Amino acid sequence: MRILLKLSGEALAGEKKTGFDEETVRKVALQVKKLVDDGTEVGIVIGGGNFWRGRSSENIDRTKADQIGMLATIMNCIYVSEIFRSVGMMTSILTPFECGSFTKLFSKDRANKYFAKGQVVFFAGGTGHPYFSTDTGVVLRAIEVEADYILLAKAIDGVYDSDPAKNPDAKRYDTVSISDVIAQNLQVVDMTASILARDNKVPMRVFALQEENSIVKAATGSFNGTTVTTD
Repeated sequence: MRILLKLSGEALAGEKKTGFDEETVRKVALQVKKLVDDGTEVGIVIGGGNFWRGRSSENIDRTKADQIGMLATIMNCIYVSEIFRSVGMMTSILTPFECGSFTKLFSKDRANKYFAKGQVVFFAGGTGHPYFSTDTGVVLRAIEVEADYILLAKAIDGVYDSDPAKNPDAKRYDTVSISDVIAQNLQVVDMTASILARDNKVPMRVFALQEENSIVKAATGSFNGTTVTTD
């Protein structure tokens, strides 16, 4: 089985909200190691929100702001990759543009070669283009490398019919179709990513990262969250 795990940058920061919380990242690493040791191929996409949220800036050109965000995701992947290595995994980092010796240039063949070697593959730098989020990046890479599932590790434990922070009666879905996600604007991932997932039939599992052993449970299907089906 091949999965793509999407982590938010904020999740890596823990309670600090910015930068890194090493213990949080180490817990993620130990869970991923269990999956890798059991033969699961794991790719990872990480957001950059623990360093940069360019869309909130009114004084910087959007293209430049998004480029800064791409670099933030590369910093995150380099850091997390090293923590993964410290617990005994092999890793590689692929980007859609050249980053000197820091990363390798993405190609499907290169990613498949690394997966075949048992490495965890980090897909950094988003799509390489402005106006596309890491949500779109993870769906795009999942399609390209033919992942079985996308695992979306969030601060919330699934997909709700309304914002549970504002509506105490919000209902959580155990299962919801990607078409319903789009029609109801449920914001599992952004709209571009949602349409890409629908058109290419990419299933997703949404769960709370902070729950005990959440990544392993989501990968095996016995998790407390929401499955987003392909209709």
